[in-house]
Amino acid sequence: MIDDYLKAKKQGDSAVRRAIIQGRDPYLFSLSSFLPDYDSLAKISLGIREIPLYMIAGTVTAGRTNSFAWNFMPLLNDHTEFALKWSNLYDSQLEFGIRDPIKVYEYMNRFYVQEGNKRVSVTAFNEGVSIAAEVIRVMPRRTGDKEVNIYYEYVDFFNVTGLFEITFSEEGSYDKLAEKYGQSLSAPWPERSVQQLRTDFHAFQEAFNAKGGAKLDTTAGDGFLKYIDVYTAESIDRDSPVQIAKNTSAIWNEILAFGEDSIVLIDKADPSKKSTGSLLNRFTGYFGSAYTKEDPLRIALIYEKNPADSAWTYGHALGLNEINEKYEGTVEAIAFENRSDSEAIDEAFDAAAADKDAVVFTTSPAMMENALRAAIRYPDMKILNCSINLSSSAVRTYYPRMYEVKYIMGALAAGIARDHRIGYLADYPIYGSIANINAFAIGAAMVDPAVQIHLKWSGVKNSRWEEEMSAEGISTISGPDLIKPADPSRKYGVYQLRENGSIANIAAPVWHWGRYYELIIDQILSGTWDSRESVKKSHALNYWYGLSSGVIDLFLSDALSYYSKKLVDQLRRSIAGWTLLPFDGEIRSQSGVVHNIGDPAISYEQIITMNWLNDNVIGSIPEEDELIDSARGTVGISGVKADRRGSLSR
Repeated sequence: MIDDYLKAKKQGDSAVRRAIIQGRDPYLFSLSSFLPDYDSLAKISLGIREIPLYMIAGTVTAGRTNSFAWNFMPLLNDHTEFALKWSNLYDSQLEFGIRDPIKVYEYMNRFYVQEGNKRVSVTAFNEGVSIAAEVIRVMPRRTGDKEVNIYYEYVDFFNVTGLFEITFSEEGSYDKLAEKYGQSLSAPWPERSVQQLRTDFHAFQEAFNAKGGAKLDTTAGDGFLKYIDVYTAESIDRDSPVQIAKNTSAIWNEILAFGEDSIVLIDKADPSKKSTGSLLNRFTGYFGSAYTKEDPLRIALIYEKNPADSAWTYGHALGLNEINEKYEGTVEAIAFENRSDSEAIDEAFDAAAADKDAVVFTTSPAMMENALRAAIRYPDMKILNCSINLSSSAVRTYYPRMYEVKYIMGALAAGIARDHRIGYLADYPIYGSIANINAFAIGAAMVDPAVQIHLKWSGVKNSRWEEEMSAEGISTISGPDLIKPADPSRKYGVYQLRENGSIANIAAPVWHWGRYYELIIDQILSGTWDSRESVKKSHALNYWYGLSSGVIDLFLSDALSYYSKKLVDQLRRSIAGWTLLPFDGEIRSQSGVVHNIGDPAISYEQIITMNWLNDNVIGSIPEEDELIDSARGTVGISGVKADRRGSLSR
């Protein structure tokens, strides 16, 4: 009926007015208008599929774009032949439904109509959610850009599930989703698993859209992955829509905090927040806080391993001891050791809550999901995770800018290397670790432009890094940063292998975890934990302290010449004083220039997420399947995938 056409046209006219006010194109978007090489791209026929209506973004060509508003509602006068055909199609759909599939091209997770614009319009007016379509996929060129990488991960996901509607904005998300459902991206999923995922996702998507999620940059897929991180896929399958809506509301700030734009990096400690003298502390507590020896601030640290078996845990244990000594009973810190599996971590949180611990530090990125679940269970508990670039509004993160020290170590190593070659050992590729490698390589090249950094990985399967370096005749090595308390080896930090087989230690990085914990605890004691006006509830806060805050430093051998010590001292003071930036000026990756002189400074986000290697590094970033099993958990949560082009796309 023409009356229905007029109602649809009214919706179209309204959509046009809103778009003009908002300063955006009010008409249908055309694929050919923004993809000039559309004809030359590879195309794959997917056959007849049921596609979500909300994923239809426009038309293939610009021929009919002005006949419809951006939401596919009609715009032409009701006396036109177009209006008559639309009305007849509407009447037919009411009686028989849409019988003939439309034809669409899919590009980067969006559909563009080649044939059937009016069928889409009528279906949308009738509030349909999907439509049958002959789908042809247009494959983008592999540029290495983040969005293209994500799309090719989506194609792998589609090939094993046949699902269109789940999209993500971060790399690696499809792998994580598959793992949650006990599947992979390399083999077709059982139909039962596909149906469960579809049902679970649509149940969440309804709650997500009801909260206004469709207006966010974050996708429903991003929110869904966060949801099942907290509540598990099993729970969403059994919970009612009302409960799912309540759960979604409870983690809404977490969903808003998803992505790098929501991460607030605190890069230096506030110098005005100094601890008061011990005499005053005995009478008033620190900063006059409510905590006293009789009623102390109770803190727990959760370790993945125990201090005797793990150099990483040992460093945090030293920090815990420093806390207990420094605050003279006003703060009490305890540790939960050997919490390497999810159930044990959850039990540690429950025990901390029962013990009335107000603050809990989790010391591994692999504990982030547990920390987030605990933050929802215990909203009054202050929870932190030792990681970087993991976004959570409820769990703050902390991690040092170790690349500053690595830059100095590289310069020092190049000054003593005898043959322009230095070995560098890394454990596994997580956020921040690639910046450490590159800073070391750049610092070394500043002293010796001909130097080459031979990169090895201890976290890959069948690693024989010592044998390989020995076979290559490399005598100056940057080895493990940390050693176990019971390990007698001197092969750590920067060291040299002498001809007689002895080892000369040169320098080693120092992690002052006690100082790190002190800076964070002082915020709580002084009442400034929530005082930063710039930090919204939906922001993820990361304490990314470095040399200027005293949380990292270098230990130097007494045997070093005073010239070497002078070099280290000048570099240390320049970096701590922000007058020297390791990632400044021209920078070249193995694939070419990534930063030119005069370009805007490399952002913190680009430093943290580096996934390329400097041009004087000999080696590569390992793929996840090359890693040992014990490394995969952490890499799965906080891992970096190599960009073989070497770019600063982020």
